[in-house]
Amino acid sequence: MKIWLFGALNGRKHCFSTMSSVASQVHYKKAIMENGSRKWGFEGKQGLKAASAITVRGVLNMLMEALNKEDSRSVIPLGHGDPSHFPSFRTAAAAEVAIIDSLRSAKYNCYAPTVGILPARRAVADYLNRDLPYKLSPDDVYLTIGCTQAIEIALAVLSRPGANILLPRPGYPYYEACASYNGLEFRHFDLLPEKDWAVDLNAVESLADENTVAMVVINPGNPCGNIFSYEHLKEVAETARKLGILVIGDEAYDNLAFGSTPYVPVRALGSTAPVLTLGSISKRWIVPGWRLGWLVTSDPNGILQESGIIESIKGFLNISSDPATFIQAAVPQILGNTNEEFFSKIIHMLREAADICYTRVQEIPCITCPKKPEGSMSVMVKLNLSMLEDINDDMEFCLKLAQEESVIVLPGVAVGLKSWLRITFAVEPASLEEGLMRIKAFCQRHAKKH
Repeated sequence: MKIWLFGALNGRKHCFSTMSSVASQVHYKKAIMENGSRKWGFEGKQGLKAASAITVRGVLNMLMEALNKEDSRSVIPLGHGDPSHFPSFRTAAAAEVAIIDSLRSAKYNCYAPTVGILPARRAVADYLNRDLPYKLSPDDVYLTIGCTQAIEIALAVLSRPGANILLPRPGYPYYEACASYNGLEFRHFDLLPEKDWAVDLNAVESLADENTVAMVVINPGNPCGNIFSYEHLKEVAETARKLGILVIGDEAYDNLAFGSTPYVPVRALGSTAPVLTLGSISKRWIVPGWRLGWLVTSDPNGILQESGIIESIKGFLNISSDPATFIQAAVPQILGNTNEEFFSKIIHMLREAADICYTRVQEIPCITCPKKPEGSMSVMVKLNLSMLEDINDDMEFCLKLAQEESVIVLPGVAVGLKSWLRITFAVEPASLEEGLMRIKAFCQRHAKKH
């Protein structure tokens, strides 16, 4: 019988001996006597600073501060995955109507159950079931404040003392931040650019030990723009089963696939190894500000229930915030009434933008793209620093680019890969063309003179 190595975090018991209590009182009174006044008993939590050392938002804010305020040209944002600012990426009319109907009904100004309201959970289960060989029920669905809170919950319930988690490199740095905050050790396995960003499964097996609880798989890929094949996902799930760990399937960009590789969600492999599916309406509906996501237990074999993970998820939700109730109430209409024409339009725009990005990058000598993006909204490109003067790393490249060209691109170090760049192509085509032209001009200006 397979022994699964993950389990829910138990509440820590704090015991204080009488001797230590007396000693601390003596120390406290001594401090008062020496200073003549009481010492302030609070201070900032040091772990928070370390946990947030490098985040996408933090780096983007730094780049925005580097902009030249005297440059009259418009700023071109190729560093973040939020195309909602652009008119052509407006959300579906059905989604807007759903929100209006929910508000005007005056039925959803109340608190919601901590797991989410039942009609919304049923709608999410039905929506996800379209791509599954087994059936989810509403009880498998927990509504969250975007996919971000789903990440927080998943890592919090797995962070027992001594545990570790396996994260992709490059990846989404919020996982590292949450792991650090929860005292959960993280270890990186590489995604291999020469193999279409496939998971290095040999590395996964080498990194895992008896304290490994999970591995994270992001599909469609952020930041690489890749789509994992069914065959590769099956190998990933079989490896997880062999190691006795669960898979966290990050599906924030679910169904945003436009290449030759058919999209298969990670949750489809839940029968092989238990999967915690993380998703939201943010990307596919282009509404990241609505903050509506979900955590779903894709586990037809009931392993997550037996291990206590389900109860821990519910426990976390009992002491945390919920998505706005009127947003939850709109979910059945959003998921059920959005027509295929809207989705096809978004896919067409992303495919067109990916083509432009890939073609224009090939015209820039110091940047190479190992794989044309097939999904999500971004792509990783390699920076050849040996071809540039007075630029030492990817962060300096991006800072000078912002200052000189008013173009924002994310340095690879922010997603775990030095000497690379993450370019987001989900912008208006004209802005994308202009931004890549400015990058080309920047590289030509800083090229080494032979």
